[in-house]
Amino acid sequence: MSRPLMQHLEVPVPDGEGERYSLRMGPQHPATHGVLRVDLELDGETILACMPQVGYLHRGIEKLAESRTYAQGLILTDRLDYIAAMANNVGYCVAVERLLSISVPLRAKYIRTMVAEMSRICSHLLWLATHALDIGAMTVFLYCFREREILLDLFEELCGARLTFSYPRIGGVRQDVTAGFISELQRFLDIFPSKMEEYETLIDTNRIWLKRTVGVGKVTGEEALALGLTGACLRGSGIDYDIRKHQPYDAYGLVDFEVPLGRDGDIYARYRCRMEELHQSARIIQQCIDQLPPGPIVGPDAPDLVMPAKASPRIAAGATTYGAGLIKLIRDRGPYLAGDIYVATEVPKGELGFYFISDGSSRPYRMHIRSPSFIHIGAMAAIAKGGLVADLIANIGSLDIVLGESDR
Repeated sequence: MSRPLMQHLEVPVPDGEGERYSLRMGPQHPATHGVLRVDLELDGETILACMPQVGYLHRGIEKLAESRTYAQGLILTDRLDYIAAMANNVGYCVAVERLLSISVPLRAKYIRTMVAEMSRICSHLLWLATHALDIGAMTVFLYCFREREILLDLFEELCGARLTFSYPRIGGVRQDVTAGFISELQRFLDIFPSKMEEYETLIDTNRIWLKRTVGVGKVTGEEALALGLTGACLRGSGIDYDIRKHQPYDAYGLVDFEVPLGRDGDIYARYRCRMEELHQSARIIQQCIDQLPPGPIVGPDAPDLVMPAKASPRIAAGATTYGAGLIKLIRDRGPYLAGDIYVATEVPKGELGFYFISDGSSRPYRMHIRSPSFIHIGAMAAIAKGGLVADLIANIGSLDIVLGESDR
């Protein structure tokens, strides 16, 4: 017999200590941002203990990678944080390239930096939309999806997909950007600052928003480090750590941008950090457009894609046309050097790390993923304790979690 989704269990307590009971929230609950279950121990509406439970969405991505070549494993990373699949793709490619010592042309580095920041804007817009909706702001939800749709259309023009892209390649990118794509992206950058002003006008000083976010879910810098927080969750507590700035990859060392920091470590500080990151992402994309160099988009030592002899030149050059009996084969390339490596990149939710163990074959002996959502869910117990149930909803939104990369 299946257990109910939510339980109300009376727990006897001594007189004068309030009404203590247990509550199971989720895994089907609109405010848990996926199939997250949270077991709460409450005194009235005050949280005495918070125990997050994950595992409802496990797909076995790490195990699946062991039976695929490094190139074939790229598609698995789309299914991690599916809100920012392009950033996952870039992180995976950077890790494999360092493991296998594969070079990347400068033009491809700029393109990957550009699409990764587009992915960051898409992710932050969805975060702001759902976070505001959780707290009761409906209009912001509609506004954010308006601009996000423009970027999704651009992704579709670039690679034919809107959610799971597999556009970056080990050693470069799948295909070059076009003049039309750059023109449409520039048009987006021209209007985006004014759209940001609309979001901030609606909620930045709204008294209901401030009441729900200022002083709620506070985490000091020391606590954030001890909990393993990264991304805006760490920087909102005043810790200056951004992998793009401190350990640059792709073209991040060639562009100028600032790392927004908070001071109070509360929900409002995390919100402001992500809002400033939207401005910085637009700034990075503009520099990538202005500085985009000519040249190849795939390195000479990248894993080969072997097409059937009858494939047309357009398909053989890398076009994404499938069907009619066309089979895409990926040649096992090797032998590779044996060893292990950990490589991290800055995705919208924080530090995404890949740990590889190579036995010298064309497939990883072991791949482990350090996903920011999994770490942030674990920190929820400390952040929520002592707050109200309503504050837990706001805290989950401020941590910006996706269960796809937690239950990997």
